[in-house]
Amino acid sequence: MSLNHMDSDDPRRREKTPSAKMQYKAAARTAFIGKIQALTYNLFIEPENCREYGPKHRLIMRLRLAIPAVALAVFFCPQQSCLGSSGQNHESGRDQKILLIQQLIEAHDLREAHRQLEDASERFPEDAGFDNLLGVVEAQEGNYADAEESFRQALKRTPKFTGAYLNLGRLYQENSALDPQAQRKALDIYKRVLEYEPANAEAHYQSAALLLQQREYQASLNHLSRLPAEIQSSAQFLSVRCADYAGLGNRKEADDAAARLLAAPDFSEPDALQALSGLIPGKGDDLMVSLLEGLQKRQPLSPELLHTLGLAYGRTNKLAEARASLEKAFTGGKPSASLLLELTSVAYKQKDYQGALGYLAHARDLESDNARLHYYFGVVCVELNLIAEARNSFESAVKLEPENPDYNYAMGAASAFHHDPAEAVPYFEKYLKLKPQDPRGKLAMGAALFRAKDYDAAVPWLREAAKIPGTATAAHYYLGSIALQERRFDDALKELQETLKAQPDYANALAELGQYYLMQKDYEQAEKQIQRALQIDPDHYAANFYLLTLYIRTGDSRREAQAKRFDELQKLLDEKTQEFLRIVEVRPFETP
Repeated sequence: MSLNHMDSDDPRRREKTPSAKMQYKAAARTAFIGKIQALTYNLFIEPENCREYGPKHRLIMRLRLAIPAVALAVFFCPQQSCLGSSGQNHESGRDQKILLIQQLIEAHDLREAHRQLEDASERFPEDAGFDNLLGVVEAQEGNYADAEESFRQALKRTPKFTGAYLNLGRLYQENSALDPQAQRKALDIYKRVLEYEPANAEAHYQSAALLLQQREYQASLNHLSRLPAEIQSSAQFLSVRCADYAGLGNRKEADDAAARLLAAPDFSEPDALQALSGLIPGKGDDLMVSLLEGLQKRQPLSPELLHTLGLAYGRTNKLAEARASLEKAFTGGKPSASLLLELTSVAYKQKDYQGALGYLAHARDLESDNARLHYYFGVVCVELNLIAEARNSFESAVKLEPENPDYNYAMGAASAFHHDPAEAVPYFEKYLKLKPQDPRGKLAMGAALFRAKDYDAAVPWLREAAKIPGTATAAHYYLGSIALQERRFDDALKELQETLKAQPDYANALAELGQYYLMQKDYEQAEKQIQRALQIDPDHYAANFYLLTLYIRTGDSRREAQAKRFDELQKLLDEKTQEFLRIVEVRPFETP
């Protein structure tokens, strides 16, 4: 934790014990100026007057939420009561004690710092500066409640102790995960500072940053407008400004701020992270990409920013770049199943199903009890026609989350093509129980019963599905297929025509209509419908089989070529897979 507010001047003390005072000031400034140069984003601000703390003291400010933690300032407040009753030795002793404790904190020797603070509390019991310093030590040790109490004690002793206020505000910001009210408390603290010190730059900046997090973009901009001109050209200022305007949907101003941010010599990763807090909710993916690409030219991106860049690439459909960035993020960061799932999504969109399975296999190794990963593995297996593997994965997902409707649906679809198609029924029944208003469940149940050749049970479900526009086309197809199997030719023709009226390129229905004409011995019409189906899907299993049947019946010279074609097709595509994919089309699986 950096210690930034380090010294104060009291005119009554300026001529006393110069060696102690100058030793304190020189050491403090040497230590912290060196630290500030390394941190890049610290600013020196010298207020003209700090009210009761003496004219013109130097504040070394860090105008940013530290990443990952907020820096806590140390600000020493001279106590009039102490000085009024103390002599030169007393004052020199106080300064030396301050210097010693500061050095201990810098060296992270917090145990000894505590011991020295206990001694100081006995020697200077009313000194708010030591209360404030104790708060810094407690904060470094992660003692949120104790640090808060110490800072508040300092403010109780000295109500306008700006350094303690700023420390307390940053303590709240640093501990927002522990205290749901922390951000509100921090804003209140900065508001109090601005009531008596309306030009305080840090209070304005931190208020702007907090309001940005709360998506109060205009209020955030109002605080930014009160910052000094020299700060308004800094990257930290421009990052918040860009985020605020992006959040407001003001693209012109957001673009302008982003361009200035990219040109700023001090633009670095914390600025990019700050800008993202407005660009992400504002859906400024192109600006996000521009900023992060610009930063990447200056320095390697952290895994966190590579992850963000990869997601932004994905949303702008730059899939190759998205995959490369996400892979770098995974390699450079902690192994993450969620990141592997995002890589799966990109590979899936690229139709690289083998690659998607590779990511998912790794993710399942990391989180074997994550049902979603098993489900998505099954989804990708379907794309690769690996039906047995898909069913195994869906089964694992259902075992882990038996009340998930999507997993039950998928398991039902896969079970319809297992040893006994009736195995699908309990899963579709569960789906219908979980989502009784979803007509797709009724259609899937009817399709599974069709596969099990339980036509009497299938028809009522399919007729229900045929009443609803979203499922009517497929329902009419299945009803037509059942009628054809039962040799109810008029009903079959009617149902298949209903399907093709709604969707003329429905290859399954065209193939079955070809079979209808084949059974009617209308070979010309049969070939016409079958060829239409094959134009849409050259590898359609049923259409190729019906065409071979037609050529054999009519003694067509093309039968040998078609027989060879069908044999090749059998090696590539199992009939069960074709039927399974047909059911999957009833309710497309949620893609990763």
